[in-house]
Amino acid sequence: MKLYLIPIPLSENALDSLSPMVKQTVLVTQYYLVENVRTARRFISSLKIGVDISQLTFFEVNKDTNLQKLTEYFKQIPSEANVGVMSEAGCPAVADPGSLAVSYAHKHRIQVVPLVGPSSILLALMASGLNGQSFAFQGYLPIDRSERSKAIKNLEKDSKQKKQTQIFIETPYRNNHVLEQLANDLQEETSLCIAANLTGENELVISKKAKEWKSDLAKKQLPDLHKQPTIFILLA
Repeated sequence: MKLYLIPIPLSENALDSLSPMVKQTVLVTQYYLVENVRTARRFISSLKIGVDISQLTFFEVNKDTNLQKLTEYFKQIPSEANVGVMSEAGCPAVADPGSLAVSYAHKHRIQVVPLVGPSSILLALMASGLNGQSFAFQGYLPIDRSERSKAIKNLEKDSKQKKQTQIFIETPYRNNHVLEQLANDLQEETSLCIAANLTGENELVISKKAKEWKSDLAKKQLPDLHKQPTIFILLA
């Protein structure tokens, strides 16, 4: 058995961002551990390589999946079969529940094969112009505004002390609120980059000082990030 980590395009009409190995792997894989079955089925159909989706088996692995459930899934998979892991978008197992499947594979001596594909986190860091030698991905910030403000200050403090770029994400419908809070809470000389809809037709990457973001906020000229997949990056 091999566990293939299969990336999904970050945006529509971006199949060319994937390695040719993706199509080759899908052709010989019958079992899938996926974050969203509908997304996975739609992606395989979009490859147009003649795979009969009705003959494939999908197991959903999300934030609520535990080790017991995952073990039950693997019991249903033949030992000689290939297994694919897919995220909702981008590279699986990075800020993604698919990491549980990868951990299981290592513990049971199943070969793990990562395939080349787009990672919004690394693409954003590449395009930010900020420190790419030392960086940390922090996941999501707190939902509560006061707690989020504390988290922002702590990230800024860590960034300054460690000379480390801090990367985080937000639920897309809260992006605009987070950007406004960052513009208000960050120290003037802290650099802030937003990277939205990466690889998409309306891709947007802007990197500048917090004081400039605050000026844009005052002029009501902040970009609209509502429901747009966005990476936030700061460096104090």
